[in-house]
Amino acid sequence: MDALIHAMVGLHIVGIACLLGGFLTQMKAMGRGQARMTPAMLHGALAMLVTGVALVGLHRSQGHTVDTFKIGLKLALLVVVLGLVYVKRDEERVEAAAFGTVGALTTANVFIAVLWV
Repeated sequence: MDALIHAMVGLHIVGIACLLGGFLTQMKAMGRGQARMTPAMLHGALAMLVTGVALVGLHRSQGHTVDTFKIGLKLALLVVVLGLVYVKRDEERVEAAAFGTVGALTTANVFIAVLWV
């Protein structure tokens, strides 16, 4: 079971990398008003959602306690990010506020995961 949990954590990190990497590579374009939501950002957000839910289920199935407030907050942030990326995925240019929100909420999600013990 531990190997499965570690595999899910690895895939969760890959999802974060896709989402945050897609944002970071377009920060210059965001400044010019030419940023767009890439397919990698959408797939990364979906991977985060699926693997995050799987991780909670795997931990609960082993009898571990899960901080439901922390997980709920992370889920809420991810749902907003996923909604923004999904709705704006076909637009050639995304306004800087929406694009910046995706980056800020994704970064906040990472810091919540790492710093909230």
